[in-house]
Amino acid sequence: MKPHAFVAMPFGVKKDGQGNEIYFNRVYAELIKPALEAAGLEVFRADEEQRAGGILPDMFQELLIADLVVADLTIDNPNVWYELGVRHALRARGVVLICGGQVTTAFDLYTDRKLRYGIKNGGPDFATIEQDQKNLTGMVKATMESWHDRKVSPVYHLLPNLQEPDWKVLRVGAVKEFWEQHEAWEQRIALARKAGHIGDVLVLADEAPIVAFRADACIAAGQALRKAEHFTFGLEQVERGLALEPQNLKGLQEKGICLQRLAMEGKPGYSLDRARSHYHGLLKTFPNDPETWALLGRVDKDAWVASWHRPGNSPELMRDEAAYEDALLQAAIESYSIAYRRNPGHYYSGINALTLMYLYRHLTNDPRYDREMAMMAGAVRFAAESGQDEEQQFWALATIGDLEVLVGTPETTKIAYKEAIAKNEKDWSSLDSSLTQLQLFKDIGFRLENVDAGLAVFG
Repeated sequence: MKPHAFVAMPFGVKKDGQGNEIYFNRVYAELIKPALEAAGLEVFRADEEQRAGGILPDMFQELLIADLVVADLTIDNPNVWYELGVRHALRARGVVLICGGQVTTAFDLYTDRKLRYGIKNGGPDFATIEQDQKNLTGMVKATMESWHDRKVSPVYHLLPNLQEPDWKVLRVGAVKEFWEQHEAWEQRIALARKAGHIGDVLVLADEAPIVAFRADACIAAGQALRKAEHFTFGLEQVERGLALEPQNLKGLQEKGICLQRLAMEGKPGYSLDRARSHYHGLLKTFPNDPETWALLGRVDKDAWVASWHRPGNSPELMRDEAAYEDALLQAAIESYSIAYRRNPGHYYSGINALTLMYLYRHLTNDPRYDREMAMMAGAVRFAAESGQDEEQQFWALATIGDLEVLVGTPETTKIAYKEAIAKNEKDWSSLDSSLTQLQLFKDIGFRLENVDAGLAVFG
């Protein structure tokens, strides 16, 4: 799929400052469009839209999501200046300025990437058009290749702390094609993942119908691969997405998950310290994000488990060492607790904090978390039972199962886990996570009757 370019320029015949007529449709057809296509871009101009009604919705949508905007400032056309201003306000990068004939003062003073082309007899100068096309193609390629080097928009350049809006949720007017195609593509990714067709997932990652969404496309493919336990391939796809959109929170979280899973597999070059450092850096930018705090809690929990859960150790030795490493256990409790306090509806962090508090009480007989334990059980159950996201139904029901292990009976534990498994759609990583936790409980002798009931469900 080719990157997308939008051209902001006058239409038809317009006069320049000296009264000379310029045929801008010729400029577009003979110079701009061929040059952009030679650079590998799909080109669009607002007057090319065939939809009934005005072109304003299409124009705003293009200014929002286009990979590149080329603005022709040959004449002082207020519409073009307005479109350029809208682009500069919405996006920090992806603008090339061009000007034909005599350069305007405003164009000359501009510091952005700019190019002058020749005009003669109202159209592109045949004596220079070949070189002008090459120059424009080269500038466009350089702009696309240096996407993250410098903010082109003077708004974002002069206000370095200003953040771009979440433009993926800014759906403009009746222009639905971009979003409908993207949602259809996401559905194909989901179906391929559920069917276990990993090759199809990789192919689809390169077939996002709208290139403006290619960062999300790569990250979605990486997540699908991670859920299928292909952690190395998953990380590669996620990093492709982050190369395009470095501050994508979902992508940064997915990267941390892949780093953590690779560390747990013992892959050379990966460690829990690396994953922990990644999340600490992420929390500097997103200090109140509960999901990131919960993911950090997962790393702390894995570090605690790794400190005592070793093959060949007896249950008694594992219990003793698990109790001895209580500082690591408390770190995990703290991270999960912060996540849950940030959002009491985030039942994943709540059940993990609560479970680790129960384990701490079991191993140390220290009552320091008793008050929180008494309050949290009902709150976590309410949050999980109130979950509305269909894609998260397994985790919501698995949370109820985990809760029954803590406060329920063998029968209620069995019922809850059966309901959870019925909602799992070949997400082997999620199933393995629940099963592994139950086995850990068994290894340290925690709530054995309930744990055995849960293990029986998983087979």
